[in-house]
Amino acid sequence: MKAPVHGLLAAYASETSFRAALRGLREAGCVRTDAYTPYPLEAGLLPQAATPVGWIMLLAGVIGASGGFFLQWFASRDYPLNVGGRPLNSWPAFIPITFELTVLTAALVGVLTLFCLAGLPRLHHPVFTDPRFKRASQDRFFICLRADDPLYASENVRRILTDLHPESIAEVPA
Repeated sequence: MKAPVHGLLAAYASETSFRAALRGLREAGCVRTDAYTPYPLEAGLLPQAATPVGWIMLLAGVIGASGGFFLQWFASRDYPLNVGGRPLNSWPAFIPITFELTVLTAALVGVLTLFCLAGLPRLHHPVFTDPRFKRASQDRFFICLRADDPLYASENVRRILTDLHPESIAEVPA
């Protein structure tokens, strides 16, 4: 029985060959690729998936605002204090607490959602097992075509990676 595989890791010595390999993989239709570079490159090299973090934070903010307003309304109904002749359900007085709970719940849920979607905290990643990967922060460019990509088993994809003369290509165990 073969051990599970995380993906195919290719190392490139130059940025031009790295960019050409990324372009070739994108044109072939690969969507589950990861890139590791020693310095930041401009956005747009890898396909960016839409993230639901904004919508989840909006929903959390609405729930926090509703909860904050309800909490104040409930307290003023059960413990009526007539201050300055104002009505018991004085919504302008409830705005500061409602706003604060909106921001608080949206921020907390946003951070928790980010951690969950990013898979954090993760102290070890499968690509760390490759001894050549230590140079990813120094002077090498790496592309990892993940095994969950629909075209992973395709010979065309492996040919694209090898045609650009990488320093090494290795399967990374999961």
